[in-house]
Amino acid sequence: MAMNLQFITERRFFLFAALVCMALLGFGYYLQFVRGLDPCPLCILQRVAYLGVGVVCLAAFIHGSATRIYSALALVCALAGAGIAARQVWLQHLPSDRVPECGPGLDFILQAFPLFDALKLIFTGSGECAETVWTFLSLSIAEWSLFWFAAFSALLLFHLVRHRQAF
Repeated sequence: MAMNLQFITERRFFLFAALVCMALLGFGYYLQFVRGLDPCPLCILQRVAYLGVGVVCLAAFIHGSATRIYSALALVCALAGAGIAARQVWLQHLPSDRVPECGPGLDFILQAFPLFDALKLIFTGSGECAETVWTFLSLSIAEWSLFWFAAFSALLLFHLVRHRQAF
């Protein structure tokens, strides 16, 4: 029994992806401003990656053409987000004696250090990036984020492969 995917047009695909990104960002802001959970530097970078995927997908929806280029750009954003989320998941599963100490906030890091040093410091992670402050179905925010970035990556890769003859 083959599944009929004809109702999923390219524009609907990109609109759905953009809406999911915006919903995930909205939930992150809910956790921050309503529940009082301050995001760590890696969480903020994941938000930037969600924003990247969402904006590219929204542009693809609006533009309606050059979808392979948009898919590739969104895939780069999704893979970057997956890498950041994977790093945070790894930090969260370190033994407590191997977790790095808590560092300064993202604002201070970006103001006090040159860009490449700041990025190196951010990706090194710190104690607050290793904390699990919220879970749903036994998965942390970082693990859910990794799931969503992996799903976006798989769908965008499928979209690229499915439309390879159109390029």
